[in-house]
Amino acid sequence: MGIFGDIGHFIMTPLYYVISLVLVGWHEVLSTVLDPKGGLSWVLSIVGLTLVIRAALIPLFAKQIKSSRNMQLIQPKVKELQKKFGHDRERLAQETMKLYKETGTNPFASCLPILLQMPIFLALFRLLDQAAKKGTGHGVLTSSMAKDFGNAKIGGSIPISDTFLKANGDVGVMLLAAFLVLAMTATTFTTQRQLMSKNMPKDALTGPYAQQQKMLLYVLPVVFAVGGVAFPIGVLFYWTTSNLWTMAQQFYVIRNNPAPGTEAEKAKIERDRIKAERHGQPATTEIVEAPVEEKRPAQRQQPKKQTRQQRRAGPTKPADAKRATKPTTKDEESQ
Repeated sequence: MGIFGDIGHFIMTPLYYVISLVLVGWHEVLSTVLDPKGGLSWVLSIVGLTLVIRAALIPLFAKQIKSSRNMQLIQPKVKELQKKFGHDRERLAQETMKLYKETGTNPFASCLPILLQMPIFLALFRLLDQAAKKGTGHGVLTSSMAKDFGNAKIGGSIPISDTFLKANGDVGVMLLAAFLVLAMTATTFTTQRQLMSKNMPKDALTGPYAQQQKMLLYVLPVVFAVGGVAFPIGVLFYWTTSNLWTMAQQFYVIRNNPAPGTEAEKAKIERDRIKAERHGQPATTEIVEAPVEEKRPAQRQQPKKQTRQQRRAGPTKPADAKRATKPTTKDEESQ
């Protein structure tokens, strides 16, 4: 098998047990009301598996949101560092990492949910593929259940193990696979777009972090669209459900706990104001703006003390101002 095969087997075996345990558990529950060998019971079991996995990843998602928000808020400081140390890349990298450490920001935290889901995704892919091709079960999925899983059909005609590329001219398989690929692509794009348009301050829309987000906005949907045509329908159900969970979860967080200085924060403040007025209570949340320095009226300048001779002579002309300021002697005063 080779060293890489041994490493892969070592990593995937625990995942097979975890995934199959959850999948079979959902299937046992759904089999009480649905056909155990039908495609619908297995598809809903995959959906249940997705919900369990995403619920387990909620703490990680919260960490991702916190890190992503910190990345947004420190963008002005990152720009200052770039202006100050732009000529010295090594010093710029050191100061940027120092800033990340001081603010508790992890620039790679936004990728963690996807990275952790990839092994689960591959394990489910292989679990379904092996069940369809060989009837081989992994984990707690027995051989008989693996055959039912691999041969399950939606509506009695669309196998959940088929792909768009290997539909063999089956229009039903191609249409359902194409629909799920488009849904998977659209939800990915909408989730990323929602983050950029609603929950990013204006200062963060022009920095390197914004450029990274813009790149992901268009790259990720293309990757999913290209790769999705090779995924089995059962796996497409998993990924589409996961994307819908992410979109709904992010919508809830942005709506109820938006980042400061964003459109989402303004919308929340307006909702809170309307709700407070409806209940006859004063709104307690206001947009904090930078304090405006008050312009104080100029102080009246006190006139300089004049001698008796200057008071008798009246106001002095500009040309005589210097002469008027000379000290007078006693003889001049007597004259």
